Amino acid sequence: MKNARGALGRYGEELAARLLTDAGMAVVERNWRCRAGEIDIVARDGDALVVCEVKTRRSAEYQHPMAAITPAKAERLRRLAELWLDAHGGPPRGGVRIDLVGVIVPRRGGPVAEHARGVA
Repeated sequence: MKNARGALGRYGEELAARLLTDAGMAVVERNWRCRAGEIDIVARDGDALVVCEVKTRRSAEYQHPMAAITPAKAERLRRLAELWLDAHGGPPRGGVRIDLVGVIVPRRGGPVAEHARGVA
């Protein structure tokens, strides 16, 4: 079960990276880890740095992936963004934004990905 969930998550992250790239962003780093947690995707959108959380689900029955950013999760993402910036030379002149890409991969049919900007 854990391997299947991991494979689903990796697939969703790959789709998210392609979606961001197709939208004109440059993926800087994927799966950056530190003691406080992990950032799924770090990207540049012009002069702005984008910390992107990716949530992938098989269906929207349990919880739609776009509903995954709770206040606690948003605070954790802000803290991870600060740590990434500390490790990589500080904030860019365009600021930092936290985005969410929600991916639904149904058992039949193609995947659906949504990108929400500035969720936290």
